[in-house]
Amino acid sequence: MPYNATVINIMIASPGDVATERNVIRTAIHGWNAVHSADRAVILAPVGWDTHSAPEMGDRAQAVINKQVLQNCDLLVAVFWTRLGSPTGKVASGTVEEIEEHLRAGKPAMLYFSNAPVHPDSVDDAQYKALRDFRAACQKRGLVETYDSLEEFREKFWRQLAQTIIREYGSVGTSQADPALFAAPSGPRLSDTAKQLLLEAAQDRNGVVMCVRMMGGLIVQTNGKQLAEKGDPRSEARWKSAIEELMNFGLMEARGHKGEVFGLTNEAYQLSDQLGGGMA
Repeated sequence: MPYNATVINIMIASPGDVATERNVIRTAIHGWNAVHSADRAVILAPVGWDTHSAPEMGDRAQAVINKQVLQNCDLLVAVFWTRLGSPTGKVASGTVEEIEEHLRAGKPAMLYFSNAPVHPDSVDDAQYKALRDFRAACQKRGLVETYDSLEEFREKFWRQLAQTIIREYGSVGTSQADPALFAAPSGPRLSDTAKQLLLEAAQDRNGVVMCVRMMGGLIVQTNGKQLAEKGDPRSEARWKSAIEELMNFGLMEARGHKGEVFGLTNEAYQLSDQLGGGMA
């Protein structure tokens, strides 16, 4: 951390169906810090109830979260897809209460709504209707953003985060609108193992990775190759972590219900081409 740096706490608010987007937000914040924190003496800190709250009795759960976490945040980022969330005893959901409390304090909030396709059988009709009504109400109160894919969300959020930091905190650090602030990184910063897995899977005929626990150990296989050393806990953990890393960046998605088959997304193929590993 730069000496005497200013910390801007960013509250990540969302229901439980956008876990990948929450990871995208955290990754973008860490990426901004890696590029800009030293010269601007500003640190962006991702904050969430799941990482920054502690057990406390004597009030509603959401009221405790508001006191412990939300009130110390400078900026709020909220993301929705198919759910509004669970009622708090005061308003329709915890995320909605966090947004309202944050706005009431006169602090900026960035709201995103996903238009990504969803299987109808997985949607709670009551939740989806409540979300549509909330979205319509928000559109009458200010400017909200929509996106159709994780890649679009990543690019929009990176650019709009920089715009918001300059607009709201321009007096902190260097206020000049450096064009580099608005340029999204060319791709996520992957570990060497995750890069290797991505490139191998991109050459697989079906773009599929198998991850199956057998008697002899963990099998991680793609493109006709067994990557993990069966029976070696260190190797197995490394390759399992690589799968989770690609999942978190939206480069890989689970196929089936047992968590044993994974497939590359379109963004993954695009990145593999940039890395020089695409199929000829």
